[in-house]
Order: sequence, then C-alpha cells, then structure tokens
Amino acid sequence: MRKLRIRLRVKLLMSFLVVILLSLSAVGIAFYTISARQLEQSTENQMTQIVNNAVHHTNLYLSSYQRSMVALLSNLSVKKYIDLPSDREEYENYRYMTDIRDSIVDPVWIRNPEISALYIIGYNGNALYYFNGGTEPSFAPKDTAEQIEYFKSHTDESGRLTIINHTIQGENAAPMLTLIRRIRGLSSSDMKGFVGIEVKSEELSTLWKGIDLGEDSYFFIVDDKGRIQYHTDPSKVGKMISGKLTDEMTQAGTSMFRSSAEGSKRAYISRKADYSGWNLVVSIPNSQLVKPLETTRMLIWIVAALTFFCALFLANRFGKSVTNPIRSLMKGMSQTEKGNWEFIPLPKRHDEITELIVRYNLMVNRLSELVDIVYQSELKNREMQAERQKAEFQSLQLQINPHFLYNTLETVVCYAVIQDSDEISEIVGALSYMLHYSVRTNLEEITVANELKHVMYFMVIINHRIGRTFEIDMRVSPDLLLRKMVRLTLQPLVENVFQHAFRYGVEDHHTIIIDAGEEEDGFWVSVEDNGCGMTHERLEELRAKLSENRLADDEEEGRLKGGIGVANVHRRIQLVFGEEYGLTVESSLEQGTKMIMRMPRSAVDNHTKGAANASSKPELLPPGFAGNERFVAGWITQQ
Repeated sequence: MRKLRIRLRVKLLMSFLVVILLSLSAVGIAFYTISARQLEQSTENQMTQIVNNAVHHTNLYLSSYQRSMVALLSNLSVKKYIDLPSDREEYENYRYMTDIRDSIVDPVWIRNPEISALYIIGYNGNALYYFNGGTEPSFAPKDTAEQIEYFKSHTDESGRLTIINHTIQGENAAPMLTLIRRIRGLSSSDMKGFVGIEVKSEELSTLWKGIDLGEDSYFFIVDDKGRIQYHTDPSKVGKMISGKLTDEMTQAGTSMFRSSAEGSKRAYISRKADYSGWNLVVSIPNSQLVKPLETTRMLIWIVAALTFFCALFLANRFGKSVTNPIRSLMKGMSQTEKGNWEFIPLPKRHDEITELIVRYNLMVNRLSELVDIVYQSELKNREMQAERQKAEFQSLQLQINPHFLYNTLETVVCYAVIQDSDEISEIVGALSYMLHYSVRTNLEEITVANELKHVMYFMVIINHRIGRTFEIDMRVSPDLLLRKMVRLTLQPLVENVFQHAFRYGVEDHHTIIIDAGEEEDGFWVSVEDNGCGMTHERLEELRAKLSENRLADDEEEGRLKGGIGVANVHRRIQLVFGEEYGLTVESSLEQGTKMIMRMPRSAVDNHTKGAANASSKPELLPPGFAGNERFVAGWITQQ
C-alpha cells in the first residue's frame, strides 16, 4: 500500500509539470507575438486617428472663414467698389465703406468674433480696412501699393483661397494667419483686387492644445515652406524643420515612418490640410513604442517563473492531499456513516480510495433516510407556521369594536321613534353594507375603490350621528382605484379622526383629505386631517408601538376608539404584503395628523378585474358624495 501511494504522488507531480511547461510555453510565445503585432498596429492607428481628426477640425475651422469671404465676393457693393476709379470722391469711398460694414462686416464680427481684421483692396488703390477692436492703423497710398504687390506675389491668380503668415497691422501685432483670395469686379471677369481676413494664430492653435500623446511625444504643424506654425514646445514655433525630415515625410505620404532627423529615433505620421496645404505631424519616441513590448516580454518571463515554482509547490501538495488524507478518512468514515446523496460505483482495483468508496456507500442509505426525515419535519413546520399566520390575520381582522354598531343602532331607534323619514332607510342600508363588508374574513386583497366605498357608507352614518353633512375631500386618481390593498384599513383611520382629531366636535373649518399616489416601488394611500394633532411625545410613543410589529392588545392608546387599532391596521398590511410595508404617522400639535399606508404596486388587468369585481360595484353613489368630482370620475371608470 505504501509503494502505491508513492507512485501515485510522483505520477501526479510529473503530469502537472509537463502540463504546466507546455501551457506556459505555448501561451507565452503566442501572447508575445500577438501583443507585439497588436501594439504596433494600435499605436499607428492611434497616431493616424489623431492626425486625421486634427486635419478635419482644421479644415472645418478654416471653412467657416471661407464662408465669410464668399459673402464678400458675392456682394454687389464690394464689386462696385473694386471697379471705382482711383480718383473717386472721398464721399463715395465713405458711402461704400459704411454700406459694406453694415451689410457684411458687422454680421461677420457677430458670427466670427475671433477675426481680427477684414479688408478689401483694389488694384487701382481703392482700399477699405475694418478692424475688430483695438487700435486701427492708418495706411497711406504707398502702404496700400506695397500690400497690393505683396499679395499679387503670394496669392493664386485663379482666385483660389490662400493662407499665409502675414499681417498688414505692423510688426508689433500678434502673429496672424491671413486668408486671402483675388476678386473680380462687376464690369469684367478679370481679377481687380483682393479680399482678406486676418485671424490670430493662437485661435487656430487652440484646436490642437488638448492633444496629449504621452511623455516626450508631441504634435506640430509645418507650412508648405517647412516652417513650424504650431508646436507643443512654444520655443520651436517659427523655426524650420530639417530638409531630411521634409523629404522623408514626402516619401512616406500617409504611412507611419521612423527617422533620426531630430537627433533620436522617433516615429512620425503626417497629413496635409486641404485649405492651408500645411502638414500636421505627430511624433513619438521609438523607445516609447517598443517599451510596452519590452515590458510585456519581461512580465511574461517573471510570470512564467513564478507560475512554474508555484505550480511545482502546489502539485506536490496536491499529491500529498490526495494520498495522505485517505487513511484518515478511512478511520473517520466509520463514525460518519450518516450522510451523502448517491452511490459511487466501485472501481476494479482495490486501494485506499476503493476502501473509502466502500465505506461511503454504507452511509448513503442512512443519509437518504435522515434527509427525508428532516425534509418532512421542515415541511410540517412550514405548514404549521402558515396556519398560525393565517389564524393570526383572521383574528386581527375580526377585532372590531362593537361600540360603533351600538351607537348606530341607537340612532336608528331614535329616528324611528321621533319621525318617519327616509333617513332610517339610509342608515340601515349603510349599516347593512358595512356589516356585510366587515364579516368577510378571507385573506384576499381588495381594491382602493372597495375601501373608498366602505368609507362612503360609513360617512352616511357619521353625518346622521353628528347632525350635519360632512364631506371628505377624496383626491384619489381614477387610475389608482384598482390598486390592491388590505380590507378594513381605510375606514378605521377615518373613524379615528372623528374620535381623536375632532374630539371637541366637528367645526366648519375641519377637513379630511383622502389621497393616493405612486412611489418608485409601490403606492400609498393617506388620510389627513386638520384637527388637534399630537404632541411630539405622543407621536414618538405611537411610532414606537408600530415599530414593534404587534397589536396593542387592550392598551387604549394603541387602539382606535370604536374601531380597529392603528397597530392592528399596520400589522395586517405587513402580514399581507411584507414587513417593509405598513403604516406611518406624521402629526403636529394643533395642525393635524396624516396617516400613510404604504403597499406594493401591483399590476392590474382591467378585463379580469372587471369580471372579478362586478358583484361588488355599486349601482349608485351613497348620498352626500355628489360633489366629489375626482372620485366620481374614478367611480365611473371602475363601472
């Protein structure tokens, strides 16, 4: 038996080592190869996307200025002004300047407030200059002539938009980008002058300041002459790039290339903007590109070594864990023959494991018997618990104080003796309905409409008892009338108002409001009055009793005089819907009390509900409720 245990442990150890070495080798080689390819492709895609986005936004930015120039090119006043002779009258020049400013220039300032200057210059020396804030320089005819010569040599003769680093505002002005193109006059198709817009260079550079490529990586823009117009390092703006780098960018086109033109080996990728003809270039150190690969390679070696030694240790421990516990289990199984769930077939060989299985199978019969006994016992306990809960609920529902019924019968007798009126029929009818509604002791859930109907019949009797008509303000929305709630929970709260809130009698200013609404995971029904309210101590005492989740028994402060206790209502809601629901109380002394019943929201099928509740729908509303328009509308909806 000892030789068998040693062979099994060695065999397990060797098998584990072979599997581990093969797995680590295959995974390491495949992971490194795929990672290297994916990282390089991902870096190139990232750089390409950055440059493409920068080019796209630059073109969109410049196209907005192009549209402003189109408005100038197509304006008749501009074309007429270009055709004016050089010996024009000063008034004529002023008139055109004012007209063009009002019709074109001012709207351009509104659309593009970042434009610094706008000017129209004719070959014959006519020139209009507009400046957006700041000091406006003045130009002599000589200055205008120099500008005309400069623009003739730096613009496209066909009238195509040209972007140059130039400004007419002098050397002290901020760096500007000038967007300029030639314009035809009204009298002929020949080019007669220029239309130009100047924008501060910093306005354009804001498009690219947010680009972050990592440490020692940067983004720069080069014009068609090789001059840097924007760089993450401000000290390099305005300098020329090397001719070698320019040639390599031209040869690479839109592909990524590596170069040492800036002293260290770096990766570059560039795109040319449509409007400006500038190259937008991203540069990343080559060491940054290969660093993830080196890190990955080192990590693979470290993880492989750690995994190998950990696997070697675990394999050895696992071999021992398979063989060493067998003899201990053989001794212990004879004392634990009480439990498992199925038989295990015996193998053909005979060793420690076989002996363990034999003893295991001896326990299966006992386990099945014990499990069956425990299951039957648990099932019996659950049935007893359900019966106990049902009995408790029925007991709670039947706890109706007959005091109200005695008072009602006494009122009926008095009316019968004193006068012969329909009031007796009204009271007896309401009492009959309430008795019929109250004696139902089943655990079914009824609707808000049923409870409101019960309250209305209750109010018929109350109005005769107090000798005046008192109407309840029912604000329940019609779409909530078919929500489920517990029987005999709303009327006791209303009765409580007359017993406690209006303890000195009902006055003209007294009101009772019944409202309902939906919450995120349920709905609520509230009864609010403007009666005497409760002190803070009395309110806390009542809340404490509700938190105990039990009936108040015979304690009068926990019960509703003449009805069902507050704790009773609270507990019955919990028994039906769960401990998270029930009754909450809000009250202020001399300001009134609000009792809120919270219940879960339940889906209502109008078709099935209509059939199920057909027998409980009244034909007519009880007297005294004709003025409640919202509830009447809901009652009609229920019908």
